[in-house]
Amino acid sequence: MADVKVEVSTDSSAGIHSSSAASQPNNPLSRKLNKILETRLDSDKEMLEALKALSVFFTENSLRTRRNLRGDIERRSLSINEEFALIFKEVKEELESVNEDVQAMSTCCEEMTSRLKAAKEQTQDLIVKTNKLQGENHRLEVRAQVAQAFLTKFQLSNEEMATLRGSRDAPITEDFFKALSRVKHIHEDVKILLRTNQQTAGLEIMEQMAVLQETSYEQLYRWAQSTLWMSLGLHAGAQVVRGFIDALTRGGPGGTPRPIEMHSHDPMRYVGDMLAWLHQATASEKEHLEALLKQVTLQGVEENMQEVVGHITEGVCRPLKVRIEQVIVAEPGCCPALQALQSAQVLPPHHQLYHWDQRGLLAYHY
Repeated sequence: MADVKVEVSTDSSAGIHSSSAASQPNNPLSRKLNKILETRLDSDKEMLEALKALSVFFTENSLRTRRNLRGDIERRSLSINEEFALIFKEVKEELESVNEDVQAMSTCCEEMTSRLKAAKEQTQDLIVKTNKLQGENHRLEVRAQVAQAFLTKFQLSNEEMATLRGSRDAPITEDFFKALSRVKHIHEDVKILLRTNQQTAGLEIMEQMAVLQETSYEQLYRWAQSTLWMSLGLHAGAQVVRGFIDALTRGGPGGTPRPIEMHSHDPMRYVGDMLAWLHQATASEKEHLEALLKQVTLQGVEENMQEVVGHITEGVCRPLKVRIEQVIVAEPGCCPALQALQSAQVLPPHHQLYHWDQRGLLAYHY
C-alpha cells in the first residue's frame, strides 16, 4: 500500500510537474524533474543497488519517514562506518601483532646472523689449521711411502738379517744364498746414491752391506770347511775301514803281506800287526790331508786336520777293539804279555799313539 501511494503521489506530482514544466520550460526544477523522469532505472546499476540498500531499512513510506530519510541514511552510513572502523581496528591490531612477530623474527635472525658470523670468525682459524694439518699429513704419508720404498730397496728384511746372522752351527739353506744375493744387489744399487746428495746414506749402507758380505762369506766358509772335513772324514774313513778288513782277511796285493788273521794264534804279533797297520794308515791319511791343504794358510787348519784324522780312524776302533777283546778272552794271560811287549818296546813306535777313550774305542794320539 505504501508503494502504491508513493506511485500515485509520484504520478500526480509528475503530472503536476509536467504541466508546470510544460508551462515553464525554462524552470531549473522542471528540467531536473524531466531528467529524472527520463532516466531508465534498469540501465543504472548504481541506482538499483542504492534502491535495494534503501529498501532494507526504508520499510514505511510516510511523511515522517520521508522527512527523516536523509538522517536515517546518514545514521546508517555512520553505523556502517563505525562497524567498519571497529573491524579495521581489529585488523590493525592483528597487523600490529603480526608486525611485532615479524620484528621479533627479524631481531632473532639478526642475532643468529651475528652469532654465525662470530662462529665463522672463530672457526676460520681452526679451518685454516685443519687444512694445514691435512696437507702436512699428506706430505708425511708421501714421505713414509718414499722411506718405505727406500728401505725395501736398500735394506734387508728381518728374516733375511736373521738368516745371515745365524749361529755358527746353523745349516746353510737356499734362503741364505738368496739373502746373500740380495746383499750383493744392494751393494751394487747403492752406488746410485753416491751420485746424488745422499752420499752419506749411500756410504753407510755400502759399509753395512760390506760387513754383512764379509760375515756371510765367513759363515759360508766355515760351513764349507765343516762339510769338507766331514765329507773327507766319511770317505777316507770308509776306505780305511775297508783296507783294515782287507788287511785282516785278504792281506796285501797278491797275498803279500799275508792276512793278519793268520797270526791270530799269536796274540802279541796279531795285536802288533793290527796296530802297525793302523799307524801306517793314519800316517798316510795325515800326509794326504797335508798335501791337499798345503796351500791353505788360515789358522786352525792343524786342529781341523787332527779332528778329521780322528774321524777317519774312528771306524777302525770298533773292529780293532773287538779283536783285542777276543784275544784277551781267549788268552787270559796275554795281557801281562802285551804289557811286557810294551815295556820292552816290541811294538814301537806306535805304542804311545793309542788309548781307550770314554766310549770304549781306541783313540789315536798325534
